[in-house]
Amino acid sequence: MRSSIRKQANNRAIKSRLKSLEKKFAEAVKTGQKDEATKALRAVSSAFDKAAKTGVVHKGTASRKKSRLAIRAGAVK
Repeated sequence: MRSSIRKQANNRAIKSRLKSLEKKFAEAVKTGQKDEATKALRAVSSAFDKAAKTGVVHKGTASRKKSRLAIRAGAVK
């Protein structure tokens, strides 16, 4: 019982961090800061890979999100 609560808290923290990193990336894209967007993309991609490796998010979900974020980063002028 206790280990499941501990794992749930850990997973929630990881998912919260993913959402925060995505928001930071979206803000950089919105303001048109290409170098900031690429840094944020690198950070969020790494975080998604780590979350998928540990099973917090599905591998396909992580891949899809990374792909869509990369497309958005490429559209920044």
